[in-house]
Amino acid sequence: MGTIDSYPTSSGNRYRVTYRKPDHLQTTKRGFRTKKEAQIFLANVESRKADGTYIDPASARATVGQLGVGWLAGQTHLKPSSIAVVESSWRLHVEPVWGSKSVGEIRFSDVQTWVADLARGSSEVKAKSASSVLRAHGILASVLEAAVRDHRIPSNPARGVMLPRKVGREHRYLTHEQLHRLAEASGTYSTLIRLLGYTGLRWGEATGLRPQDINLERRRISVVQNAVLVKGEVIIGTPKTHKRRSVPFPAFLVPALTAALAGREREDFVFADLRGRPLVTPTAQPHSWYNRSMAAAGLPGMTIHDLRHTAASLAIAAGANVKAVQKMLGHASAAMTLDVYADLFDDDLDAVATRLDQAARSASVIKLADS
Repeated sequence: MGTIDSYPTSSGNRYRVTYRKPDHLQTTKRGFRTKKEAQIFLANVESRKADGTYIDPASARATVGQLGVGWLAGQTHLKPSSIAVVESSWRLHVEPVWGSKSVGEIRFSDVQTWVADLARGSSEVKAKSASSVLRAHGILASVLEAAVRDHRIPSNPARGVMLPRKVGREHRYLTHEQLHRLAEASGTYSTLIRLLGYTGLRWGEATGLRPQDINLERRRISVVQNAVLVKGEVIIGTPKTHKRRSVPFPAFLVPALTAALAGREREDFVFADLRGRPLVTPTAQPHSWYNRSMAAAGLPGMTIHDLRHTAASLAIAAGANVKAVQKMLGHASAAMTLDVYADLFDDDLDAVATRLDQAARSASVIKLADS
Protein backbone atom coordinates (compact mmCIF):
# COMPACT_ATOMS: atom_id res chain seq x y z
CA MET A 1 0.00 0.00 0.00
CA GLY A 2 1.01 3.62 -0.52
CA THR A 3 1.32 6.36 2.04
CA ILE A 4 -0.35 9.73 2.52
CA ASP A 5 1.29 12.74 4.13
CA SER A 6 0.57 16.44 4.34
CA TYR A 7 2.76 19.37 3.36
CA PRO A 8 2.33 23.13 3.73
CA THR A 9 1.61 25.50 0.86
CA SER A 10 0.77 29.20 0.64
CA SER A 11 -2.88 28.19 0.31
CA GLY A 12 -2.84 25.88 3.30
CA ASN A 13 -2.02 22.23 3.87
CA ARG A 14 -2.19 19.86 0.97
CA TYR A 15 -1.85 16.05 0.83
CA ARG A 16 0.57 13.92 -1.12
CA VAL A 17 0.15 10.24 -2.09
CA THR A 18 3.24 8.09 -2.51
CA TYR A 19 2.79 4.68 -4.14
CA ARG A 20 4.46 2.10 -6.34
CA LYS A 21 3.42 1.52 -9.92
CA PRO A 22 3.00 -2.02 -11.35
CA ASP A 23 6.66 -1.87 -12.49
CA HIS A 24 7.56 -1.30 -8.78
CA LEU A 25 8.91 2.19 -9.41
CA GLN A 26 7.85 4.72 -6.78
CA THR A 27 5.90 7.82 -7.78
CA THR A 28 3.84 10.56 -6.12
CA LYS A 29 0.67 12.51 -6.73
CA ARG A 30 0.41 15.91 -5.01
CA GLY A 31 -2.18 18.63 -4.51
CA PHE A 32 -5.09 16.94 -2.76
CA ARG A 33 -7.07 19.44 -0.67
CA THR A 34 -8.32 16.88 1.86
CA LYS A 35 -7.03 13.62 3.22
CA LYS A 36 -10.27 12.00 2.09
CA GLU A 37 -9.53 12.91 -1.54
CA ALA A 38 -6.05 11.44 -1.21
CA GLN A 39 -7.43 8.23 0.30
CA ILE A 40 -9.94 7.82 -2.53
CA PHE A 41 -7.20 8.33 -5.10
CA LEU A 42 -4.91 5.79 -3.44
CA ALA A 43 -7.73 3.23 -3.16
CA ASN A 44 -8.49 3.70 -6.85
CA VAL A 45 -4.82 3.21 -7.76
CA GLU A 46 -4.58 -0.02 -5.75
CA SER A 47 -7.82 -1.31 -7.27
CA ARG A 48 -6.63 -0.64 -10.82
CA LYS A 49 -3.27 -2.24 -10.09
CA ALA A 50 -5.11 -5.34 -8.87
CA ASP A 51 -7.39 -5.70 -11.92
CA GLY A 52 -4.75 -4.72 -14.48
CA THR A 53 -6.36 -1.45 -15.61
CA TYR A 54 -3.85 0.92 -14.05
CA ILE A 55 -2.80 3.79 -16.33
CA ASP A 56 0.61 5.34 -15.79
CA PRO A 57 0.21 9.14 -16.17
CA ALA A 58 3.68 9.30 -17.72
CA SER A 59 2.61 6.89 -20.49
CA ALA A 60 -0.29 9.14 -21.43
CA ARG A 61 2.18 11.91 -22.27
CA ALA A 62 3.27 10.07 -25.44
CA THR A 63 2.19 12.07 -28.48
CA VAL A 64 0.07 10.91 -31.40
CA GLY A 65 3.03 11.69 -33.64
CA GLN A 66 5.33 9.37 -31.70
CA LEU A 67 2.82 6.53 -31.60
CA GLY A 68 1.68 7.12 -35.19
CA VAL A 69 5.13 6.38 -36.60
CA GLY A 70 5.08 2.95 -34.98
CA TRP A 71 1.49 2.32 -36.05
CA LEU A 72 2.27 3.13 -39.68
CA ALA A 73 5.30 0.85 -39.62
CA GLY A 74 3.08 -1.98 -38.41
CA GLN A 75 0.68 -1.84 -41.37
CA THR A 76 2.58 -4.56 -43.21
CA HIS A 77 -0.65 -6.39 -44.09
CA LEU A 78 -1.69 -3.59 -46.44
CA LYS A 79 -0.90 -3.55 -50.14
CA PRO A 80 1.53 -0.88 -51.40
CA SER A 81 -1.33 1.09 -52.97
CA SER A 82 -3.28 1.08 -49.70
CA ILE A 83 -0.21 2.03 -47.66
CA ALA A 84 0.41 5.00 -49.96
CA VAL A 85 -3.15 6.26 -49.41
CA VAL A 86 -2.90 5.81 -45.63
CA GLU A 87 0.47 7.56 -45.45
CA SER A 88 -0.88 10.46 -47.49
CA SER A 89 -3.91 10.85 -45.20
CA TRP A 90 -1.67 10.73 -42.13
CA ARG A 91 0.67 13.35 -43.56
CA LEU A 92 -2.04 15.74 -44.78
CA HIS A 93 -4.89 15.42 -42.28
CA VAL A 94 -3.89 13.64 -39.08
CA GLU A 95 -0.30 14.47 -38.17
CA PRO A 96 -0.57 18.27 -38.65
CA VAL A 97 -3.47 18.49 -36.17
CA TRP A 98 -2.75 15.72 -33.68
CA GLY A 99 0.95 14.94 -34.02
CA SER A 100 2.12 17.16 -31.16
CA LYS A 101 -0.73 16.31 -28.79
CA SER A 102 -0.29 13.74 -26.04
CA VAL A 103 -2.83 10.92 -26.15
CA GLY A 104 -3.90 11.70 -22.60
CA GLU A 105 -5.10 15.21 -23.43
CA ILE A 106 -7.32 14.30 -26.41
CA ARG A 107 -11.04 14.60 -25.75
CA PHE A 108 -14.05 13.22 -27.57
CA SER A 109 -15.34 16.71 -28.34
CA ASP A 110 -11.99 17.66 -29.89
CA VAL A 111 -12.17 14.72 -32.29
CA GLN A 112 -15.80 15.46 -33.16
CA THR A 113 -14.93 19.08 -34.00
CA TRP A 114 -12.00 17.97 -36.17
CA VAL A 115 -14.16 15.52 -38.12
CA ALA A 116 -16.81 18.19 -38.68
CA ASP A 117 -14.18 20.70 -39.84
CA LEU A 118 -12.76 18.21 -42.34
CA ALA A 119 -16.19 17.47 -43.77
CA ARG A 120 -17.33 21.09 -43.80
CA GLY A 121 -14.13 22.77 -44.95
CA SER A 122 -13.41 26.47 -44.60
CA SER A 123 -12.53 29.52 -46.66
CA GLU A 124 -8.90 28.36 -46.68
CA VAL A 125 -9.37 24.59 -46.89
CA LYS A 126 -11.62 22.69 -49.27
CA ALA A 127 -14.16 20.31 -47.72
CA LYS A 128 -12.99 16.70 -47.83
CA SER A 129 -15.01 13.83 -49.26
CA ALA A 130 -16.68 11.37 -46.91
CA SER A 131 -14.10 8.76 -47.90
CA SER A 132 -11.22 11.08 -46.97
CA VAL A 133 -12.81 12.00 -43.64
CA LEU A 134 -13.52 8.37 -42.76
CA ARG A 135 -9.97 7.38 -43.65
CA ALA A 136 -8.39 10.17 -41.57
CA HIS A 137 -10.62 9.41 -38.60
CA GLY A 138 -9.86 5.70 -38.93
CA ILE A 139 -6.14 6.37 -38.68
CA LEU A 140 -6.46 8.54 -35.56
CA ALA A 141 -8.86 6.06 -33.97
CA SER A 142 -6.47 3.17 -34.68
CA VAL A 143 -3.48 5.00 -33.15
CA LEU A 144 -5.53 5.80 -30.05
CA GLU A 145 -6.79 2.23 -29.88
CA ALA A 146 -3.19 1.06 -29.74
CA ALA A 147 -2.67 3.52 -26.88
CA VAL A 148 -5.61 1.94 -25.05
CA ARG A 149 -4.20 -1.55 -25.51
CA ASP A 150 -0.82 -0.34 -24.25
CA HIS A 151 -2.57 1.01 -21.12
CA ARG A 152 -1.62 4.59 -21.94
CA ILE A 153 -5.22 5.83 -21.82
CA PRO A 154 -8.33 4.19 -20.33
CA SER A 155 -10.59 4.59 -23.39
CA ASN A 156 -10.51 5.71 -27.00
CA PRO A 157 -11.82 9.30 -27.40
CA ALA A 158 -12.17 8.84 -31.18
CA ARG A 159 -14.81 6.13 -30.85
CA GLY A 160 -18.47 7.05 -31.14
CA VAL A 161 -18.09 10.38 -32.95
CA MET A 162 -20.60 11.26 -35.66
CA LEU A 163 -19.10 10.51 -39.07
CA PRO A 164 -20.23 11.55 -42.56
CA ARG A 165 -22.01 8.93 -44.61
CA LYS A 166 -20.26 7.63 -47.67
CA VAL A 167 -22.60 7.87 -50.64
CA GLY A 168 -21.65 5.57 -53.47
CA ARG A 169 -21.40 6.93 -57.00
CA GLU A 170 -24.31 5.93 -59.17
CA HIS A 171 -23.34 3.05 -61.43
CA ARG A 172 -23.24 3.62 -65.16
CA TYR A 173 -23.64 0.73 -67.55
CA LEU A 174 -22.96 0.40 -71.26
CA THR A 175 -25.05 -1.61 -73.68
CA HIS A 176 -23.39 -4.09 -76.04
CA GLU A 177 -23.60 -1.49 -78.80
CA GLN A 178 -22.05 1.28 -76.70
CA LEU A 179 -19.26 -0.97 -75.47
CA HIS A 180 -18.30 -2.02 -78.99
CA ARG A 181 -18.49 1.60 -80.15
CA LEU A 182 -16.06 2.59 -77.39
CA ALA A 183 -13.78 -0.31 -78.29
CA GLU A 184 -13.69 0.72 -81.95
CA ALA A 185 -12.89 4.30 -80.96
CA SER A 186 -10.02 3.03 -78.77
CA GLY A 187 -7.98 1.78 -81.73
CA THR A 188 -5.04 -0.33 -80.56
CA TYR A 189 -6.65 -0.65 -77.11
CA SER A 190 -9.91 -2.13 -78.45
CA THR A 191 -9.14 -5.66 -77.22
CA LEU A 192 -8.40 -4.38 -73.73
CA ILE A 193 -11.66 -2.40 -73.64
CA ARG A 194 -13.72 -5.41 -74.71
CA LEU A 195 -11.94 -7.63 -72.19
CA LEU A 196 -12.72 -5.22 -69.36
CA GLY A 197 -16.34 -4.84 -70.46
CA TYR A 198 -17.05 -8.55 -70.76
CA THR A 199 -15.05 -10.05 -67.88
CA GLY A 200 -15.31 -7.45 -65.10
CA LEU A 201 -11.55 -7.50 -64.52
CA ARG A 202 -10.18 -4.52 -62.66
CA TRP A 203 -7.74 -2.38 -64.61
CA GLY A 204 -4.75 -3.63 -62.63
CA GLU A 205 -5.83 -7.26 -63.04
CA ALA A 206 -6.15 -6.87 -66.81
CA THR A 207 -2.86 -5.01 -67.29
CA GLY A 208 -1.11 -7.53 -65.03
CA LEU A 209 -2.07 -10.44 -67.30
CA ARG A 210 0.62 -12.59 -68.91
CA PRO A 211 0.20 -15.14 -71.73
CA GLN A 212 0.45 -17.96 -69.19
CA ASP A 213 -2.64 -16.58 -67.45
CA ILE A 214 -4.91 -16.90 -70.50
CA ASN A 215 -6.30 -20.27 -71.61
CA LEU A 216 -7.74 -19.77 -75.08
CA GLU A 217 -9.11 -23.31 -75.34
CA ARG A 218 -11.11 -23.17 -72.10
CA ARG A 219 -11.76 -19.45 -72.54
CA ARG A 220 -10.60 -18.78 -68.99
CA ILE A 221 -8.37 -16.16 -67.42
CA SER A 222 -6.45 -16.86 -64.22
CA VAL A 223 -6.28 -13.72 -62.11
CA VAL A 224 -3.12 -14.20 -60.07
CA GLN A 225 -1.57 -10.75 -59.93
CA ASN A 226 -2.40 -7.06 -60.04
CA ALA A 227 -0.56 -4.08 -61.52
CA VAL A 228 -1.21 -0.92 -59.49
CA LEU A 229 0.12 2.60 -59.89
CA VAL A 230 1.74 3.73 -56.62
CA LYS A 231 3.47 7.13 -56.44
CA GLY A 232 4.07 7.15 -60.17
CA GLU A 233 5.39 3.59 -60.34
CA VAL A 234 3.54 0.43 -61.37
CA ILE A 235 3.81 -2.18 -58.61
CA ILE A 236 3.03 -5.85 -59.26
CA GLY A 237 1.25 -7.62 -56.40
CA THR A 238 -1.54 -10.03 -55.60
CA PRO A 239 -5.18 -9.37 -56.59
CA LYS A 240 -7.20 -6.95 -54.50
CA THR A 241 -8.62 -9.62 -52.18
CA HIS A 242 -5.35 -11.61 -52.17
CA LYS A 243 -7.36 -14.47 -53.73
CA ARG A 244 -6.79 -15.96 -57.14
CA ARG A 245 -9.80 -16.63 -59.32
CA SER A 246 -10.76 -17.98 -62.72
CA VAL A 247 -12.75 -15.68 -65.02
CA PRO A 248 -14.55 -16.80 -68.23
CA PHE A 249 -14.59 -14.77 -71.42
CA PRO A 250 -16.87 -15.05 -74.48
CA ALA A 251 -15.72 -16.96 -77.55
CA PHE A 252 -15.80 -13.90 -79.84
CA LEU A 253 -12.78 -12.52 -77.92
CA VAL A 254 -10.57 -15.50 -78.82
CA PRO A 255 -9.29 -14.11 -82.18
CA ALA A 256 -8.44 -10.71 -80.66
CA LEU A 257 -6.70 -12.27 -77.66
CA THR A 258 -4.81 -14.66 -79.93
CA ALA A 259 -3.47 -11.65 -81.83
CA ALA A 260 -2.59 -9.89 -78.57
CA LEU A 261 -0.59 -12.92 -77.40
CA ALA A 262 1.33 -13.32 -80.64
CA GLY A 263 5.09 -12.94 -80.19
CA ARG A 264 4.95 -12.65 -76.41
CA GLU A 265 6.77 -14.87 -73.94
CA ARG A 266 4.97 -16.54 -71.03
CA GLU A 267 6.12 -13.93 -68.52
CA ASP A 268 5.54 -10.87 -70.74
CA PHE A 269 2.67 -8.53 -70.07
CA VAL A 270 -0.11 -8.85 -72.63
CA PHE A 271 -1.14 -5.18 -72.43
CA ALA A 272 2.14 -3.31 -72.12
CA ASP A 273 3.74 -0.01 -73.06
CA LEU A 274 6.76 0.34 -75.35
CA ARG A 275 9.08 -0.64 -72.47
CA GLY A 276 7.16 -3.82 -71.80
CA ARG A 277 5.69 -2.50 -68.55
CA PRO A 278 1.96 -2.72 -67.72
CA LEU A 279 -0.13 0.15 -69.03
CA VAL A 280 -0.80 3.00 -66.60
CA THR A 281 -4.44 3.78 -65.83
CA PRO A 282 -5.38 6.23 -68.60
CA THR A 283 -7.86 8.23 -66.54
CA ALA A 284 -4.93 9.33 -64.35
CA GLN A 285 -3.59 11.24 -67.35
CA PRO A 286 -5.16 14.43 -68.78
CA HIS A 287 -6.23 14.09 -72.41
CA SER A 288 -5.53 10.35 -72.32
CA TRP A 289 -6.42 7.98 -75.12
CA TYR A 290 -9.35 6.75 -73.03
CA ASN A 291 -10.84 10.22 -72.61
CA ARG A 292 -10.45 10.86 -76.34
CA SER A 293 -12.05 7.51 -77.15
CA MET A 294 -15.02 8.23 -74.90
CA ALA A 295 -15.58 11.57 -76.57
CA ALA A 296 -15.35 9.98 -80.02
CA ALA A 297 -17.87 7.30 -78.99
CA GLY A 298 -20.24 9.87 -77.50
CA LEU A 299 -19.85 8.49 -73.98
CA PRO A 300 -18.35 11.30 -71.86
CA GLY A 301 -18.00 10.72 -68.15
CA MET A 302 -17.55 6.95 -68.27
CA THR A 303 -14.66 5.77 -66.09
CA ILE A 304 -12.54 2.68 -66.57
CA HIS A 305 -14.25 1.16 -63.52
CA ASP A 306 -17.62 1.62 -65.23
CA LEU A 307 -16.52 -1.16 -67.59
CA ARG A 308 -16.46 -3.50 -64.59
CA HIS A 309 -20.00 -2.44 -63.75
CA THR A 310 -20.92 -2.97 -67.40
CA ALA A 311 -19.62 -6.55 -67.28
CA ALA A 312 -21.82 -7.26 -64.26
CA SER A 313 -24.83 -5.72 -66.00
CA LEU A 314 -24.34 -7.67 -69.23
CA ALA A 315 -23.77 -10.94 -67.36
CA ILE A 316 -26.95 -10.52 -65.29
CA ALA A 317 -28.96 -9.53 -68.37
CA ALA A 318 -27.67 -12.70 -70.06
CA GLY A 319 -29.13 -14.80 -67.23
CA ALA A 320 -26.12 -15.31 -64.95
CA ASN A 321 -27.07 -15.95 -61.32
CA VAL A 322 -25.69 -13.97 -58.39
CA LYS A 323 -23.18 -16.65 -57.41
CA ALA A 324 -21.69 -16.76 -60.91
CA VAL A 325 -21.37 -12.97 -61.03
CA GLN A 326 -19.77 -13.00 -57.58
CA LYS A 327 -17.10 -15.46 -58.71
CA MET A 328 -16.49 -13.57 -61.95
CA LEU A 329 -15.97 -10.25 -60.15
CA GLY A 330 -14.07 -11.70 -57.20
CA HIS A 331 -16.44 -10.38 -54.54
CA ALA A 332 -16.10 -11.82 -51.04
CA SER A 333 -19.71 -13.05 -51.03
CA ALA A 334 -22.90 -13.18 -53.07
CA ALA A 335 -24.40 -10.82 -50.50
CA MET A 336 -21.78 -8.23 -51.43
CA THR A 337 -22.65 -8.62 -55.12
CA LEU A 338 -26.32 -8.10 -54.32
CA ASP A 339 -25.51 -5.02 -52.25
CA VAL A 340 -23.36 -3.49 -54.99
CA TYR A 341 -25.66 -4.32 -57.90
CA ALA A 342 -29.09 -4.43 -56.27
CA ASP A 343 -30.45 -2.16 -59.02
CA LEU A 344 -29.70 -4.82 -61.63
CA PHE A 345 -32.02 -7.33 -60.00
CA ASP A 346 -35.22 -5.26 -60.13
CA ASP A 347 -36.49 -7.39 -63.00
CA ASP A 348 -36.06 -10.46 -60.81
CA LEU A 349 -38.42 -8.91 -58.25
CA ASP A 350 -41.03 -8.40 -60.98
CA ALA A 351 -40.56 -12.01 -62.06
CA VAL A 352 -41.10 -13.20 -58.47
CA ALA A 353 -44.43 -11.38 -58.29
CA THR A 354 -45.49 -12.79 -61.66
CA ARG A 355 -44.63 -16.36 -60.68
CA LEU A 356 -46.45 -15.99 -57.33
CA ASP A 357 -49.53 -14.77 -59.18
CA GLN A 358 -49.37 -17.72 -61.57
CA ALA A 359 -48.91 -20.19 -58.71
CA ALA A 360 -51.82 -18.72 -56.74
CA ARG A 361 -54.13 -18.91 -59.75
CA SER A 362 -53.08 -22.50 -60.42
CA ALA A 363 -53.95 -23.42 -56.83
CA SER A 364 -57.39 -21.82 -57.27
CA VAL A 365 -56.94 -19.70 -54.15
CA ILE A 366 -57.71 -16.52 -56.04
CA LYS A 367 -61.35 -17.51 -56.49
CA LEU A 368 -61.63 -18.36 -52.79
CA ALA A 369 -60.19 -15.00 -51.80
CA ASP A 370 -62.51 -13.12 -54.17
CA SER A 371 -65.55 -14.94 -52.84
